[in-house]
Amino acid sequence: MMVKICGVTSREDALAAVDAGASAIGLNFCRQSPRYLSPADAANIAGVLPNGILKVGVFVDEAPETIARMAREAGLDVVQIHGSARCSTLPVWRAVPIQNAIDANLFGDSEAEAFLLDTASSKLHGGTGQTFPWSLARDAGHLTTRKIIVAGGLDESNVRTAIREARPWGVDVCSRIESAPGRKDHSKMTRFIKAALTAEKS
Repeated sequence: MMVKICGVTSREDALAAVDAGASAIGLNFCRQSPRYLSPADAANIAGVLPNGILKVGVFVDEAPETIARMAREAGLDVVQIHGSARCSTLPVWRAVPIQNAIDANLFGDSEAEAFLLDTASSKLHGGTGQTFPWSLARDAGHLTTRKIIVAGGLDESNVRTAIREARPWGVDVCSRIESAPGRKDHSKMTRFIKAALTAEKS
């Protein structure tokens, strides 16, 4: 199970996530987000991560050349793109907003290595703390051969159920393991990662 901790803003939180078993660290480049990082700040965090931990940059409506430049500066491995953003220089995880139904048209991005399903919001691109019906993620798996990542409102109390219902390749968590926006609660984060990694065994 791929476990991504998103919205990381400090080295301490990144290393705590890795120590707990996280597979990927999400670094947010959306200026409207309280978890925004400059490429230099992101590189400072990425530089302490061990080999094998994916460094995922989150972009919203950015031009391809801007994404490529910022990804180089920050040392990213993957770009997670929302809205009109595009990238052809790194593996792409395309964010798909989900409400109460699956729209097959949202899974047509030929550049995507994976689709990250997150709860739709008119105000935020992720980090809402709200869930969507996880059975829809399993339905999405029938519409695409790409990997499926489930996000939106996950925490230690529900991630096992989400994994059992959705059968995703990975899970993504942000706001519900925080003590404040961008500041991870290490205890909550550790319990979440343990729950996710043991879900298929329970």
